[in-house]
Amino acid sequence: METAGVSFLLGSYQSAVTNAVDKMRRSNIAARIWANDFHVWKPSPQEISNRLAWLHAPLETSANVKSIRASLEPFTNGSIEDVVLLGMGGSSLSAEVFNNIFGSAPGFPRLQILDTTDPQIIHDVAEKLNLAKTLFIVSSKSGSTLEIVSLFHYFYNLTAEKTGVSANEHFMFITDEGSPMLEQAWRLQLPYVFSNNPNIGGRYSALSLVGMIPAALIGVEIDKILQNALVVANQEKADFFSGKGDSTGCFLGAALGTLAQYGRDKLTLILPPSWGSFGDWLEQLIAESTGKEGKGILPVLNEPQMDVSSYGEDRVFVIFNHNEDDWSSWITRLASAGHPVLKVRINGFYDLGGQMFLWEMATAVASHIMGINPFDQPDVEATKKYTKQMIAQFKINQTWPETKPSLAEGDCEIYGEISGSNIFVALKNFLSSSPQNAYAGLQVYLSPSTEINEALDALRAAILRRSRMAVTVGYGPRYLHSTGQLHKGDAGRGMFIQLTGENALDVEIPDALCQRGSSLTFGQLKAAQGEADRLALMDKGRKIIRIHWKKDPVAGLKNLAENL
Repeated sequence: METAGVSFLLGSYQSAVTNAVDKMRRSNIAARIWANDFHVWKPSPQEISNRLAWLHAPLETSANVKSIRASLEPFTNGSIEDVVLLGMGGSSLSAEVFNNIFGSAPGFPRLQILDTTDPQIIHDVAEKLNLAKTLFIVSSKSGSTLEIVSLFHYFYNLTAEKTGVSANEHFMFITDEGSPMLEQAWRLQLPYVFSNNPNIGGRYSALSLVGMIPAALIGVEIDKILQNALVVANQEKADFFSGKGDSTGCFLGAALGTLAQYGRDKLTLILPPSWGSFGDWLEQLIAESTGKEGKGILPVLNEPQMDVSSYGEDRVFVIFNHNEDDWSSWITRLASAGHPVLKVRINGFYDLGGQMFLWEMATAVASHIMGINPFDQPDVEATKKYTKQMIAQFKINQTWPETKPSLAEGDCEIYGEISGSNIFVALKNFLSSSPQNAYAGLQVYLSPSTEINEALDALRAAILRRSRMAVTVGYGPRYLHSTGQLHKGDAGRGMFIQLTGENALDVEIPDALCQRGSSLTFGQLKAAQGEADRLALMDKGRKIIRIHWKKDPVAGLKNLAENL
């Protein structure tokens, strides 16, 4: 069947999805969502009633387009060459989508997203910037995100030092009403501060100020984005939920939630190259919203196309706007093998606004079907807690607790519960111990590069061929704000492989603004985050090993791929 813009090839699951939609209609779910009825998800309003303003974000933000543009005019007249966004997760991913899909319009500044604690990347960004012509956007819903506070301290002090003038004119805050960042902005007398609606969760904030301000800064016509979103939002209202498939987001969510209940919980996303970063945004939205209470839908991105026989019976395929001639035979084979396939039609870049709202609604509805709250993230704090503890101890002892590898071979060390005489056998045995419908998660704490990415692709393909498991790849600490909740909150089928290496250089984190002195570096923070997540996963009973290279991680990754 087909709804507006989405075709559903559901095979044997068609009747189950139809029944779910009928049940939603009888329970008036669409109308209740728009009425902010928290009972759609849970009997308690906690972290639901104060998270539903995303429903009205397109309309609310549309009313402020003129004032947004007027506020940003000092930065769009040629005085600024670069904009650097310091943000994590929901505070950065939508801006990354707009930047990668649209790019900067002529005469507008370049946009760069910095959502890492990797010292090499931070150093390289700092070296390339003309700080006198750079604007930094500090974006944080809570106002206390550790990575963002650290990056802010570093770039604020660096800007003041290198320019010899006040750094205030070079920094803009985007945060929630009531955030500690607002008090800091007042103390620093920052002239450019935006307060976002606090009743919008981070991963649902793309169509609010969080996403629209960075987009407007690079010349995106945000009024068109928002208008497209409004069209879709109006189609999702209860008046349109006629039972004929008019409410596409409701039907899509019913399909995703129902398929997950039948074990089809690996959502394989296939997008045109120009829309690749939209997949990263979807990954956080879906994984962090649904991965809890022993349930979850795992988005799988950028996976190499394999023969249909390579995929397990836990897959759903979502194919965005590909040329039918290129994909029709593969789609036919997938459907014939029993895999559900959803085809999403996208007509142009400004469809992005509508797609964002569509998938927000679908995720909320899928969560209703699954019986979970899509707006909280109960397991995210575990890693943060361990990170803070480790840093506090490090500042006292000036060293990390010593951990001995389970196996060492050449410049490679492996940590965790393993069996095998060498690294390759140990990895094979680890993967072979996976439960049914498992997935492998590569958690990468290496400095990104073309060579690293290619080696990761090879390793990923090798694991998929050997095990038929879906394999995800996430750079740390970025994935902590994306799939980290699902890793700890789902059914526990993840097989996690941390990949680490030595830092070629390091960068100090200033302890305070406008003062010299540092008790921690970005390299140390990154190491603490990786180890903290390993401990948090172990607390949840997850299977995890760490592979560390002292010298050449590229060669090490290639060797792993070749010997699996």
